[in-house]
Amino acid sequence: MPGDRGNGGTVNLAYDYPLLNVFWTMFWFFLWIMWFILLFRIITDIFRDKDMHGWGKAGWLALVILLPFVGVLVYVIARGKNMGHREMAQARDQQREFDAYIRETASGAARPSSAEELTRLSELRSRGDITDEEFNRAKALVLTHDRPAASPAPGEPPTPGR
Repeated sequence: MPGDRGNGGTVNLAYDYPLLNVFWTMFWFFLWIMWFILLFRIITDIFRDKDMHGWGKAGWLALVILLPFVGVLVYVIARGKNMGHREMAQARDQQREFDAYIRETASGAARPSSAEELTRLSELRSRGDITDEEFNRAKALVLTHDRPAASPAPGEPPTPGR
């Protein structure tokens, strides 16, 4: 029989599903997704918490997994405020680590290598800007990596006390 789709010969068309039903279907779909996001954030928070130890974490995890709706609701009520504090602390720690990495990387690129410093010292000595004694002191500082914080300017003799 033509048009038979296995459901008694009726064909559902787009206008058979009212607009309000589309709205409610989308609403429940996004609500379901938001609940899953909350569930995974809670599970992450359970493992992130340094104040809670093994059995406490196991208990909360069991409650959230075995009774998901009740467990999530109870967890948010009981520990929701601290959940936000832990999230902010983690963000601050990540920012601090990132800033330290940037500072370390930037300072490593700006500092000349030992070979470059020795070459510059040799040039200063050959021009007569520094004496042999000053050259030997500066060379010893460069080779022992106890060099001054700031490199001397091209015309300025290096001093060990800097």
